[in-house]
Amino acid sequence: MTTDIRLAFAHPEERSVASASADPRDRISLRDHIVEADIGAFQQERGKTQRLRFNIVVEVRPHPAQLGDDVDLILSYDRITEAIAAELAAERLNLLETLAEKVAERILQEPQAMRVFIRIEKLDRGPGALGVEIVRTRAEAPLRAVGSDGVMAALHPLVVFFDNAAIAAPDLSARLDRLQARGLPVILTVGLPDFPRPVTGHKPTQRRIDLLAIEQNAWTLAARDDRCVVVGTRTEIDWAMKNGQMIVWAPSKLVLDAVDGPHSREPVALALWLAELTAAEAMVVHGDVTVPAGSRVTVERA
Repeated sequence: MTTDIRLAFAHPEERSVASASADPRDRISLRDHIVEADIGAFQQERGKTQRLRFNIVVEVRPHPAQLGDDVDLILSYDRITEAIAAELAAERLNLLETLAEKVAERILQEPQAMRVFIRIEKLDRGPGALGVEIVRTRAEAPLRAVGSDGVMAALHPLVVFFDNAAIAAPDLSARLDRLQARGLPVILTVGLPDFPRPVTGHKPTQRRIDLLAIEQNAWTLAARDDRCVVVGTRTEIDWAMKNGQMIVWAPSKLVLDAVDGPHSREPVALALWLAELTAAEAMVVHGDVTVPAGSRVTVERA
């Protein structure tokens, strides 16, 4: 209990270290960054500035190549302070909680950023500091695209799981029609095919074989409807969502390159991980399969 209390008031960097996985990420931090802002829900706070102190830690994806001392290859500290300044300039806010959410979302739009710890404190509201602290991951930051009205809006896709019976069903095209009619980007996922595959008895190689077998099944689904486009990388997924394509996910690259899991090899668990990664509106399951509990994403049964 003493450790929990100490960590509750520790700097976000220490909390980041304490909650790190066995394969910890790199971190950059901003300590005791103080700005003045007009913020607050009470009448006496309106029309006057007060000091806010920011402590922020960003866990970042390791760069795959040598940096070569090139600042363009890293997440610059300026991007963090610019996120704060941009959100404070956008509109007057009542709540520190809202400000923290907006700053976190902006930071997590940076390609390298994977998880962010943000503590914001008011320094002028009493004898001590009053504040909030949040932790947000990249999975909670939705892709954004410019809509037909010219406004930047978040894209929350439907992630759909098809078992083999659904892939072979005579009404497949009608099912895809209904999914498209919901007006959201659609990402189709599949399980292992029915045909036998090699068994190695070696977890790393078996994982790769299973992922490749799932990809074979993805191509089988794509062959049944011309709307389906098989994609494998996050960049391809984002582009396809922005351009209204119906996506079939080939999981190998994204799963094997992931800094955070997924730890399960079960196809439904992989689909649920993708739903969380893309901040999906819901995961729609076609077939009699078991879905892991505890997801942040709503699960619907077709």
